[in-house]
Amino acid sequence: MISIEFLITSLILVLIPGTGVIYTISTGLFQGARASFAAALGCTLGIVPSMLASIFGLAVILNTSAMAFQVVKFIGVAYLLYLAWCMWRETGGLALEKKEEQNINLFQVALKGCLINVLNPKLTIFFLAFLPQFINSNATSATSQMLLLGGIFMAMTLIVFILYGTLASKARRYLIGSSKVAKYMQRTFAASFALLGMKLAFTDR
Repeated sequence: MISIEFLITSLILVLIPGTGVIYTISTGLFQGARASFAAALGCTLGIVPSMLASIFGLAVILNTSAMAFQVVKFIGVAYLLYLAWCMWRETGGLALEKKEEQNINLFQVALKGCLINVLNPKLTIFFLAFLPQFINSNATSATSQMLLLGGIFMAMTLIVFILYGTLASKARRYLIGSSKVAKYMQRTFAASFALLGMKLAFTDR
């Protein structure tokens, strides 16, 4: 049985704005609904390595090896700062025609979202600490139950992120109809990625 406590806790955690949420919303605002779906899918798939690492014990390496944790962490920091720089560089007026939305490389959008989570070592440690709390003592296989819980967490992540991205894409014509508003919004998201990167840089295990 899946406990109601697990479902509520997972929903709260998924709803809290983080790098994945910010990336999905910004994608929906500036690239449309299709791109936001790709971003949501990419962010969700990016959970898989951390989840599997936690379930099969590989997270112990990150938790016990300061060097391994620092290496992965600063790769993640560099990637977030890279995303911030790219978004800042592209500030300016945005055309919202459908033909431009159709030319967006959805694979690249999804890949960026995936890498955001893959390069976050805190996510692996999170699953290592989070999932075991909800294992049923009567379960015949703890591994199977953790895989089930992780799958449910991923499904909730995908659904919530799609909702975030869809709402953002619906609001884009009202929020970035002018080049000035678009410029400030892009720079706001760029600054958000930079701040999240700095926050990751100064966090410990």
